[in-house]
Amino acid sequence: MNKPSKKNKLDSDVIKIIEAKHHDPFSVLGRQIKDGKTVIRAFLPYAECVRIGKDSNEMQRIPGTDMFEYFPKDDQLIATHYQLFWTDKDGVQHQDYDPYSFGSVLPEFDQHLFGEGRHWHIYRKLGSHLHSMDDIEGVYFAVWAPNAQRVSVIGDFNNWDGRIHLMRNLGSTGIWEIFIPGLQAGSLYKFEIINIHSGQLLIKTDPYGQQFELRPQTASIVTEENSYTWQDDEWLENRKKHDWLHQPMSIYEVHLGSWQRDPRGNFLNYRVLADQLVEYVKKMGFTHIELLPITEHPLDISWGYQTTGYFAPTSRHGTPDDFRYFVDICHASNIGIILDWVPAHFPKDSFGLARFDGSALYEHEDPRKGEHRDWGTLIYNYSRNEVKNFLLSSAFFWLEEFHLDGLRVDAVASMLYLDYSRQANDWIPNIYGGNENLEAIDFLRHMNAVTHAQHPGTVIMAEESTSWPQVTRPTWTGGLGFSMKWNMGWMHDILCYMKEQPIHRSYHHDQLTFGMLYAFSENFVLPFSHDEVVHGKCSMLNKMPGDEWQRFANLRLLYTLMFTYPGKKLLFMGCEFGQGAEWNVNGVLDWYVLDYAHHKGVQTLVKDLNELYTSHPALYYHDFDYHGFEWIDCHDVQQSIISYRRKSDDEDLIVILNFTPVPRKGYRIGVPKPGVYYEIFNSDSHFYDGGNMGNGVVSSQPQPWMNHDQSILVTLPPLAGIILKM
Repeated sequence: MNKPSKKNKLDSDVIKIIEAKHHDPFSVLGRQIKDGKTVIRAFLPYAECVRIGKDSNEMQRIPGTDMFEYFPKDDQLIATHYQLFWTDKDGVQHQDYDPYSFGSVLPEFDQHLFGEGRHWHIYRKLGSHLHSMDDIEGVYFAVWAPNAQRVSVIGDFNNWDGRIHLMRNLGSTGIWEIFIPGLQAGSLYKFEIINIHSGQLLIKTDPYGQQFELRPQTASIVTEENSYTWQDDEWLENRKKHDWLHQPMSIYEVHLGSWQRDPRGNFLNYRVLADQLVEYVKKMGFTHIELLPITEHPLDISWGYQTTGYFAPTSRHGTPDDFRYFVDICHASNIGIILDWVPAHFPKDSFGLARFDGSALYEHEDPRKGEHRDWGTLIYNYSRNEVKNFLLSSAFFWLEEFHLDGLRVDAVASMLYLDYSRQANDWIPNIYGGNENLEAIDFLRHMNAVTHAQHPGTVIMAEESTSWPQVTRPTWTGGLGFSMKWNMGWMHDILCYMKEQPIHRSYHHDQLTFGMLYAFSENFVLPFSHDEVVHGKCSMLNKMPGDEWQRFANLRLLYTLMFTYPGKKLLFMGCEFGQGAEWNVNGVLDWYVLDYAHHKGVQTLVKDLNELYTSHPALYYHDFDYHGFEWIDCHDVQQSIISYRRKSDDEDLIVILNFTPVPRKGYRIGVPKPGVYYEIFNSDSHFYDGGNMGNGVVSSQPQPWMNHDQSILVTLPPLAGIILKM
């Protein structure tokens, strides 16, 4: 007869299992050797009776506990992976393989690479994954928590009870794992962690979770893997050979939640957006969409920048496969996708990464290094290999698993400087006494080097607002290795200039021309982004001075400058039609204003500028070197006019911009060659609701002017730009 242990008091190991405090549950549960005999143990808090297999191998309850034991007879064969049949207190029957009959899953090689910070695909190993062991299907869970006394998986499959699925500790790696047979995709789960030093109990979502519940719920969801059939093989193959340095790039920056919603005010699904947004972007002529962070985040008004799910597209808009469909449709429409990605900081939400195992695991312990005072967020500890590996594999995840064409890295300046936005006594110098964050620099260089090597044709762009040198230069020359950098200095100077009343602009002419002194020091993107149309900064339209006519004319002139100036282009949604109100994350764009001619004119202008930009190599081929630009005249301060050439090997365009409301008839500029010059663009055209003052065709004259042997006389419309081609 099967009998439990007759000791007067329980083993200490059994007590620790019952109290859910055991560091090594696999040494106690499942098949063990006790006093020279085989014993099978199971801890099932909700069971009334338990059997092994369908036979009468009934396990015995240790009195006063929910621990069950079975001592097989010497000649009795119990399968390696046996099933437990048990009845709960409500009489419901359950049948499960014992998870403690399975061995370790994670190979030592993966553990080693993770510890070195060099496992590019660690997201395929940590987190939750459908898995098969010895032809038995289930889900494998793994999490990094080196300062935990114990870690459990809790979920809708075990009543969120941390006593039931205690995980195996893999030693010095700090990784915990368990294979739970019978689980399927769609299961909700979290990790329950007890800190080894304080005994603090924490409930955490999976750092590597690939799907989450719709906020405000925060549980991770076991996902199907490799279930989507991609249709973009040709796009990916062409991308490998794509020379983005010499190709047009006009980016439409979008916040999916406020671009458009359904009639009830609900967020649109990724598949609906694949139809509506992609069709609009294609119609407008943009080459790329840049998404404000769609990595999972709990708070709508954070715009996605307080990320809690670095491997999961937000469930606000659907499932991961829905998002894959969105990307697929973009590629089918010849539109690239860039994700705004946030490796600089993370929120303090108790369910997230903050003090993940009860210690400062992902962040620094010292707030002088580990906290952004301004943002109320925590800073990653880039000196830990496992933290760097977490971020590196997140970058790989989006490029590889979702076929994204690039990442825009947020707040790079805050990563580079230890004293970024800090008081003099509120930061710690590096080992050389400087303010450079050496570990973050090392991470950025490594990330850029390996992503470019493994995913040729993709781009990594830096939002970097300082004069840090060689941001977009190769790592082997001492650079950071980014593909491109946002030109924040140009953006700031130009917007400050445009805000001035035209009568005062002659006193600020240097703001208009200064950018050319450094235009080719980096690979620049010219950004009019979401940050410029919120928090009292006014919309792009309402930054412009003057009456209504002048504000719209100024805006059309500004966009003409942007699209003819060296550098790739970025425009935030709503700016393309001159929305009057600031961006409101809780609403949608004011699409109704397109019923008015002024706004419709701006939208048509941006569409035509995109077409002009993408079809004329002179406007994009030499965006990043001086061969593509030459001043004709940058000194006409009194009249606030500038003129320049944009050039490629086969094309030469002349751009003339008038920043005053005064028409200039008979304005002479020098031209490089004799011939007939056609006006191919005019921001004052009646198509854009302008005054329609222009030139048509202009013939050159053999009169030297501005260091050229030939010159032309043109009519410059007020607050407008024209483009001429010979």
